[in-house]
Amino acid sequence: MLKVKETLRKSIHLSSLVIPYGYRFILKDNRKLMFYVMLAAFAIMLVVEFYRFWQKSFRKTFWWIFGLVLRRHELRDFTGATYLLFSAMLCVAFFEPVIVFFALSFLALGDTFAAMVGINFGRRKIGKGNKSLEGSLACFAVCFSYALLFGLHPDFYLHPVVAFTGALAATLAEMSGLPVDDNVEMPLVSALAMALAKIIF
Repeated sequence: MLKVKETLRKSIHLSSLVIPYGYRFILKDNRKLMFYVMLAAFAIMLVVEFYRFWQKSFRKTFWWIFGLVLRRHELRDFTGATYLLFSAMLCVAFFEPVIVFFALSFLALGDTFAAMVGINFGRRKIGKGNKSLEGSLACFAVCFSYALLFGLHPDFYLHPVVAFTGALAATLAEMSGLPVDDNVEMPLVSALAMALAKIIF
């Protein structure tokens, strides 16, 4: 049941690719407009979150609808979606569009593949958490391959070293085990790493 629940959760997690792709192809890298869209979405989610914290009946309904894809701690904590919107908003505010595109894509793809490979093939655990070496390697492979593939296109140009740095940073953030939600840690850490690497390359 746990495998089924996590598989479903991560499959839905892939849908967050709509954020970087929407920013790039629909809003045409309009940073100001994208920031306001993310701000509005985050504000709406906060209203929903606090309302379910305060209203027991709404909390039960919310859990009945979304419980299959939520983790137990999210019953009384913010959901991953809220953290994701928060980090996306910060990425848009502080980093250039091409970096935001890759950082948010790393989250959607890397985190998903890390979980799927880790659940099904993970044998070597890392630290005291539920992370596995196999899952982390999958995360890096997917992120780096994705960055290389898109980064070679003129409209998405990303130096291979910058792509490597971003993928490595995303992987280290995913496997860190720090008490910070992956939806916040992965995109912000990878975006910062790529921004610093781009100064040189």
